[in-house]
Formats: sequence, C-alpha cells, structure tokens
Amino acid sequence: MHHVALGLLLAMAVLEAVYLGGYFALENSEQLSQYAKGMVKFALHFGFLVCGTQYVIDRGERLLRRTIGAFVVGLALNCAYGVAQLAAQVGAGVNLDKRLIGPLTFGQGSLGGINVYGQTTAVESGSYVSLGVYRVNALALDPNHLGIMLCVPILLLLPFALRAGVRSRQGLVLAGLLAFFVFVEVLTLSRSGLLGLACGLLVLAWPLRRQLLQPRFLAPLAGALGLLAVALASSSYVRQVFRSRVTLSDNSAKVHFQFFDLVQPVLDAHPVFGLGLNTFSVYYQFLTGKTNWGPHSFYIALLDETGLVGACVFAAFLAWVGIRLAVILRASRALERHGDPEAGEWRALAIGLSAGLTATLVANVFYLTMQFYYFYGLVLIVAAASALAVARVRRVAA
Repeated sequence: MHHVALGLLLAMAVLEAVYLGGYFALENSEQLSQYAKGMVKFALHFGFLVCGTQYVIDRGERLLRRTIGAFVVGLALNCAYGVAQLAAQVGAGVNLDKRLIGPLTFGQGSLGGINVYGQTTAVESGSYVSLGVYRVNALALDPNHLGIMLCVPILLLLPFALRAGVRSRQGLVLAGLLAFFVFVEVLTLSRSGLLGLACGLLVLAWPLRRQLLQPRFLAPLAGALGLLAVALASSSYVRQVFRSRVTLSDNSAKVHFQFFDLVQPVLDAHPVFGLGLNTFSVYYQFLTGKTNWGPHSFYIALLDETGLVGACVFAAFLAWVGIRLAVILRASRALERHGDPEAGEWRALAIGLSAGLTATLVANVFYLTMQFYYFYGLVLIVAAASALAVARVRRVAA
C-alpha cells in the first residue's frame, strides 16, 4: 500500500478511536441510534476514501484525470437537473422531484422539490403581481449545500480555463462549464457559497495575477457585472431578492450566529470527547423542537460532538491534506525545472485544489458539507495527485 493511502488509513483509525470516546457521553437509546449511524457513515466514507486513493495511485495519471473529470461532470449533471427543476416549477408548476425522482425510488425519496425562498411582488402591465422566489437545490436537498459544493469545480477549473484560453476546444469547454457553474451558483442564492467562492478567489489572486488581469477574464467579468447592474436597475423583483440576501440581520443569519452560543455549554459538560458523533440533534431537541436539526456549522458539530480532542485530531488531518497540496505544488516546480510540458497542468491543479479546499473550509463555518461524499472525493483527488506528482518527478528526473 502506498504511504499516502497508509496515511489516510492511519487518520481513519485515529479519528475512529477518538469518536469511540464519545460513546461514554450517550444518555439514551435515541442518542445511541444516531451515534451508531454516524459511526457507520464515517467508516463507509473514509473507507471508500482510502481504497479509492490507493486504486487511483495504482492506475496512474490517466485515471486521476478521469476521476477529476467524473467529479466535475457529476456536479454539472446535478446543476443541469437543478435548472430543469426550476424551469419545470416556474414554467408549468411541476414538482420534478415527485415526477422523476419519486418513481425511481418507489416513492421513498426524501427530495421535496425545489426550495421555496418566499414571495415577492413585481409590476406587470401596470399592476402588482405576486411572484414566487425559488432557490435551486437540485439533488443536494438544500440550496446552500449546492452553492458550497459548486465552489470546488469553479475554483478547480478556473486556472485551467485561464491557461487554455478561448482559442482552443478545451478552453471553450472549460469556459462554458465555468459560466454554467457560476450561473447555477447565483441561482442557489447561497451567501455561504458566495463567501467561500470569494475566499477561494483570493487564494487564486496571487498565483494567477497575470491571467486575471488579461481581457479574457476581465471582459466576461465586466459583462456579468453589467448584466447584474441592469437587472438591479430594471427589476424590482431582482432588487428585493438581492437586498434580502445581502443583509445580515434577517432571521436566518441570526439563527446561524446563535448556534455558536451552544458550543460552550457542551464543552463545559463534555470537553474531551464531546456529546458523541452525530448526536447534536438529539441533545438540542428540547431547544429546536426537531429531531433532525443539525448545528448548521461543521465546526460547531466538530466541537460539540467530538470535543477538544476530536477537533485537534481533525485539524491535524486537515493540516496533512494541506501538506499534500504543498507536495503537488513543489512537484510542479520540479517538473518545470526539468522541462516537463505537463508542469503547468500540475501547477494549475495544485492552486485550483488549494482554492477549492479553502472555499470549503470557510463556507462550512455556517453549513455542514464536509460530511458529504463530495468532500471525500476532493480529499481523494488531493491525496492521489500528490503521490502521482512525486512519481512523475522521479520518472522525469531519472
């Protein structure tokens, strides 16, 4: 087994050991049920991560490229379904989830249709009409989840798109994908997603400073900002929605900030291993009134459910992932010194993955998407790419 896959296996074993410590904080059968569910889910996720990383390393760079392609295409198909979901709801009042997903799952699917944000008014033919405001959630259940997940393909593809330009077929495809992802990102109306995306762009700003100042990037950016300005100036509907999403004083934002007040009481009672993995909703049912209410922040869940020890161990795991990103970047520089024509591609991959990971970490201050499969897919790509980049350097240098 490759030492990178062994590193992931060690991280899995240590995290599982820490999570086992949370067993002693369980107080009833409901907590035990949620705890067992969380442990099994974590073992499956991380187990696939270890096996997948080893498999990609064994098969080489070709499979790595196919893996990245499958990751991006999968999210693109998800977005395509989201746009169809919106068109069906607005154009025909059809709940596409019930019509399409329901039969596929024999009526047992948990998808409830497109997210309804609210109602607003607009002027049509001199009279006021009420219009529904929808947020695209596709197969992600929550539009904020989709918005945060989309940060990764946008930031991952941007360095490659800028490198390829628009004069090649690859460049046109990448530009089209980027435009589509950004379009759907806007349709999610996710503040957390846009916050993560902004932080990811800051990570890209320095290494891509020359490309970002070129017309092929500034022209579409200016066009997008111009369209936004026109929409804001000409549509009261757009202005109302825009104002509602830029304010931080609405009830949704207040709830997110209030959740941070729940950390200290738990740490006072269970500072070492926390409440137990996946038990937040049960512990705070008296406060939320719901049995499936999450903490709305990965870091709140990390501290409350796994304690200070769990938070430190997971931070060490993230640091290890950061080291693997640094390995890819150093390898790209070594390849450049050896005159490898693929050096630029490896550099683009390193900075794109770094920006995507940064965006995910920032956006998860207010949501939990780092428990989803896509995050493990991101870590898989980072881990496998670091091993294959080093192997390529050795081949080129030999």
